[in-house]
Amino acid sequence: MPVKPGFRLGIYLCKDLEIVDFAAPYGVFSVARRFDPELDAFFVAESLRPVQAQAGFTVLPNHAFNDRPAMDAFLIPGGFGTRQEINNGRLHDFIRALPESTLLVSVCTGSWIYGRMGLLDGKAATNRKEPDRVEQSGHGKTPIDRLAELAPNCRISRARVVDAGRIVTGGGISSGMEIGFHLLRRAGYGEDFIREVARVMEYGAAYDLYSKDIEYAA
Repeated sequence: MPVKPGFRLGIYLCKDLEIVDFAAPYGVFSVARRFDPELDAFFVAESLRPVQAQAGFTVLPNHAFNDRPAMDAFLIPGGFGTRQEINNGRLHDFIRALPESTLLVSVCTGSWIYGRMGLLDGKAATNRKEPDRVEQSGHGKTPIDRLAELAPNCRISRARVVDAGRIVTGGGISSGMEIGFHLLRRAGYGEDFIREVARVMEYGAAYDLYSKDIEYAA
């Protein structure tokens, strides 16, 4: 597979997202740009107003929905904010308007949005498997079980990354690292290139472990 020149990753921002979910894939692309400056990653939100993620971390989007930025992949992070976003009609309309060539990607509970939209019907997908204190109590539900409830026609996988063709899902908070590396793979970069990015990030041992935990389900 040849490298796609200037691969562009758009990362969605909304209130109360998990910081690592969007920072990890952005960080992978940031380091990868040292080897190929044509790579690009940027943030997309409903408007250009600052967005407050969890723990008061504030991010300024690069593009609003109305900008319709060109991108090769659109990534939805997870976090508490996705509990509201599953019913965000403006986000759903934005996703449906993306070209078929645009990969639809998620980290952790970001896959809930695709599930609610029916985009996971007949496909495999994953989500976070380790519950927090609320989720493991009688008042909550493990995110991967919640995905099964939202998308009953989806085949639930426990892999760290599931590549179902156009839709690529990551299993937990830190899986954003593997999603970033896998998007480089989908952009056409070889293993030598990706391993060099992982080495520079001092992530080589983890990369060797997690690169084996990918399910191809297209």
